[in-house]
Amino acid sequence: MSETPSAAPDEPTEEEVFEQKAVRLAKRAKLIEERTSPAGGAYPVSVPVTTTIGALRAEYGELEAGAETGVTAGVAGRIVFSRNTGKLCFATLQSGEGARIQAMVSLANVGEDSLAAWKELVDLGDHVFVSGEVISSRRGELSIMVTEWQIAAKAVLPLPNMYSELNEETRVRSRFLDLIVRDKARENVIARAKVNASLRQTFANHDFVEVETPMLQVQHGGASARPFVTHSNAFDTELYLRIAPELYLKRAVVGGLERVFEINRNFRNEGADSTHSPEFAMLEAYMAYSDYNGIADLTQEMVQNAAVAVSGSTVVTWADGTEYDLGGQWDRISMYDSLSAAAGVAITPQTPVADLKELADKEGVEVPEKVATHGKYVEELWEHFVKGDLVRPTFVMDFPVDTSPLVREHRTIPGVVEKWDLYIRGFELGTGYSELIDPVIQRERFIEQAKLAAKGDVEAMNVDEEFLRALEHAMPPTGGMGMGIDRLLMAITGLGIRETILFPLVK
Repeated sequence: MSETPSAAPDEPTEEEVFEQKAVRLAKRAKLIEERTSPAGGAYPVSVPVTTTIGALRAEYGELEAGAETGVTAGVAGRIVFSRNTGKLCFATLQSGEGARIQAMVSLANVGEDSLAAWKELVDLGDHVFVSGEVISSRRGELSIMVTEWQIAAKAVLPLPNMYSELNEETRVRSRFLDLIVRDKARENVIARAKVNASLRQTFANHDFVEVETPMLQVQHGGASARPFVTHSNAFDTELYLRIAPELYLKRAVVGGLERVFEINRNFRNEGADSTHSPEFAMLEAYMAYSDYNGIADLTQEMVQNAAVAVSGSTVVTWADGTEYDLGGQWDRISMYDSLSAAAGVAITPQTPVADLKELADKEGVEVPEKVATHGKYVEELWEHFVKGDLVRPTFVMDFPVDTSPLVREHRTIPGVVEKWDLYIRGFELGTGYSELIDPVIQRERFIEQAKLAAKGDVEAMNVDEEFLRALEHAMPPTGGMGMGIDRLLMAITGLGIRETILFPLVK
């Protein structure tokens, strides 16, 4: 007789779930009432585990069919498959990391009362402790021949069908179910942890200090984005959830912390799609006595190290099976030169806005009137003509000055700033600057931003007097960068942003 359960039925209807919950609640009540029964109650404080399912699989996973070890082990796990047949019941226990082992509960080993209690009280989804000899079944499945067992936690709702894929909405709305059912969901969480550990190690290798900056700020800044607004009752003032930690990290550099980074949560009150989330994880770093070239080198090293940490190689395999090479030296191209080549017309920092508007109208590229500056046209046209053709990881260098208020002007090219955007898989992964450290020019840039805000640009920055006061105490020449952690996971795994975030915001 097969010890592997046959295919499960279709997902239960809401009415069936309601009925199952009622039955399970009755079992819960009985377990609580009969705490001294073989099942041991519904929610004990602890159970006497001696090892883990994963450890048993590592040590005994290659046992020959029918082999006995003479070793007694006590393990706990969630029941994900179950089949009760007469004098012998089979169940598959799954650990939190997804390792599985079979539990064999027989009349001969546990007795009539205990076997009856198992059949009556144990359901799919329950956490159960089992103890007994470690063996390999006749069909070669690593098993515990149970001599005693106990409920560790009673599930009052049924599991989803373990034989079919959860749809995306269920996965992101009920991630706890996704983690139970799908190995890949757990692997994604582990991959993210490996990426964060790798990033911190790379920074440690370069003598960076990890710091923390405020999430609640009296005014938003550090990026062009619409903020979330809240109110502090204690201070009776309007506050903003941070859109970037940049202005505080630069204060740290002014104070003498010359190599700093932060892995943080940022919030931007904007659209949500396959590459954007209103709440997201971001890395920012600043390196004194460097520039945008030096920080680009460091960023390439960080991404490549993270890929190796997750995949064992800089050649990563995405969720759809596609291989993507993150190795080697990445391309660095000029925004203006690449745009001119793709558009077939020379576009420079001196090209009039009227000419850019004419080209944009011809190509159907829309730029709202309230933000229709030279730089905005150039960036929108670049995305139209060039972005889609980038295949390899590429640093796009030297941006228009009027769209980059926190960036130093280029040392040799008038009208542009020393800024890059990093594109991987056709989306922007990060950005880096030679930081603007002249407080007089920074004030002028902030004033220009304030004018745009007055015209209705909700993403424009305000004049930050506290930040300017810090700059007036002198900030050393610095290279800075920012990168989305969620997007880095996308580049390494090929997943959408909602799959890389453990608990994404959903409507």
